[in-house]
Amino acid sequence: MSRSRTTSKNDSMSLPASPITHVQMDGLVSLKIIKHCTEEGTGGDLVQGVLLGLIVDNRLEVTNCFPFPRNAGNEEGEDFDEVQYQMEMMRLLRHVNVDHLHVGWYQSTFQGSFITKAFLDSQFSYQNSIEESVALIYDPHQTGQGFPSFKAFRMTRAMLELYKEGDFNVDSLKNSKFTFEKMFEEIPIYVKNSNLTNVLMCELNSGALQPGKKVEPFDVHSHLDLGSTTSLQMTCRQLLSITDDMSQEINKYTNHQRSVFKQNQAKIQYQQKRQQENAQRVQRGEEALPEEDLTKIFKPIPAPPRLDTLLISNQITNYCKQVGQFSAQSLGKLFIAESFQDNSEEN
Repeated sequence: MSRSRTTSKNDSMSLPASPITHVQMDGLVSLKIIKHCTEEGTGGDLVQGVLLGLIVDNRLEVTNCFPFPRNAGNEEGEDFDEVQYQMEMMRLLRHVNVDHLHVGWYQSTFQGSFITKAFLDSQFSYQNSIEESVALIYDPHQTGQGFPSFKAFRMTRAMLELYKEGDFNVDSLKNSKFTFEKMFEEIPIYVKNSNLTNVLMCELNSGALQPGKKVEPFDVHSHLDLGSTTSLQMTCRQLLSITDDMSQEINKYTNHQRSVFKQNQAKIQYQQKRQQENAQRVQRGEEALPEEDLTKIFKPIPAPPRLDTLLISNQITNYCKQVGQFSAQSLGKLFIAESFQDNSEEN
């Protein structure tokens, strides 16, 4: 279940353009997110948490985070108050002089399957409260395969306005020229370590190259995992599954068009029959029948909302990008492994 923000703005308030151009995340924050997703995200379960930090110029600095607990109800069986938990955590962090301002939230995902209605609702709630909020997505499975796993997303201004109105019919999307590519924008992420961490890394690197110290040989099998076939297969299966969902959405819209066409045909036949009856009444010297409101007889057929279609289209695009990423990096790994093998045979 997705979490919502603790505060909200007036819906009539205008949404200014976001000044955020990139996200700067501390290395410790990334380790906390990885630890949380590794410990509680086993078996494909989604885990979520809150991002804390500061907004400096056009940079969103993520300096701290804390997770949402799972199964946090007390022994009496009372429901867990998420809002109260967030407020209490921020109060405690403020007392120890730690950044406690909300700047977004994070969520784990499995093979990039995160573009859902729940994700959209949660991000809208965050971004409608604090316009600079971001959604940080982390994929543990892709991390194990050596692919980038941290991505930051935000809803575009056009999507915010459209989602606030809640009008996702065909006419509104056509008039606004809105497509699924305009739903989210990806924000670049930069990981920054503290100066003490950088000094420690320099010390470790220099210590490894001290004279007389044995340097372990490079093991291509342990450092260059070539087994990306499993990830590619799972992504392709998910792509086939969501393509079936898209086919169902297309069938819904096709059936709607058929129903509208049949109703229009029935309306034309009714009008023609009415005209013929009036002509016969006039010939008999009788008064013609009064005009009727056809909307009462033929009620308009509501069109199916297109929000699910937009989400599915966006998710399909994400899967296609992942397939391209897997393929490109797998070929690169194979060429690198081939060069290592040629060098070993020559030696």
